[in-house]
Amino acid sequence: MRKPLIAGNWKMNGTKASVETLLAGVVAGAGAIERSEVAVCPPYPFLQMAASALAGSSVRLGAQNCATAASGAFTGEVAAPMLADFGCHYVIIGHSERRAMYGEDEAILAKKLAAAFAAGLTPILCVGETLEERERGDMEKVIAAQIDGIIALCGIGAFGSLELAYEPVWAIGTGKTATPAQAQEVHAFIRARLAGHDAAVAQKVRILYGGSMKGSNALELLSQPDIDGGLIGGAALNADEFLSIAKAGDAATQ
Repeated sequence: MRKPLIAGNWKMNGTKASVETLLAGVVAGAGAIERSEVAVCPPYPFLQMAASALAGSSVRLGAQNCATAASGAFTGEVAAPMLADFGCHYVIIGHSERRAMYGEDEAILAKKLAAAFAAGLTPILCVGETLEERERGDMEKVIAAQIDGIIALCGIGAFGSLELAYEPVWAIGTGKTATPAQAQEVHAFIRARLAGHDAAVAQKVRILYGGSMKGSNALELLSQPDIDGGLIGGAALNADEFLSIAKAGDAATQ
């Protein structure tokens, strides 16, 4: 059985005061989490604060993005080796917001994956369809293209060293949530797509659900056979709510 991963994506939220409180709450409650892995991905300015707060705890640190290059004249960018230097374990690659707002495609994401791997980071690679694409019946086509594009550039072996996150873009920040059956259908499709290239890799990779998971729906979602955790947005900004999702991950693996 794959160990659930509950990763909080804080996006561009937080102040020094609120982050200090949030981190303290997560660390205080993480000791009660027995079967799930817990991680938080704060904005760059809070990485040092988070690294210090998480030291000695079971909670892993991640970042929300990295540059394609390891160093150089790239004003405003943050390199993967810098993230590793701050103690990051994870880095989110290809979040739907970066795909939509910054035009990141598979060619760019493949370079970011390579940079993350070279720095010893574990990427959380995001895939998913928009509402328009789903309503057109193109969900499988869109996700297959995203996965196949990375396989073509990085090889199927790359999926053995990363986490995947399925983002139904229409269910992010909207209050809408795919039903557990809808989410499981897509997760199973993703795993089957990978299995067409390498069954062992497909069986190993964790596929997280990234569509407005919260404490009230987490157990039903995480109990699905191909949902291996959550990439949590808004609910990750409240320690109690976030930890309730991790506890659901524990319950789902009993």
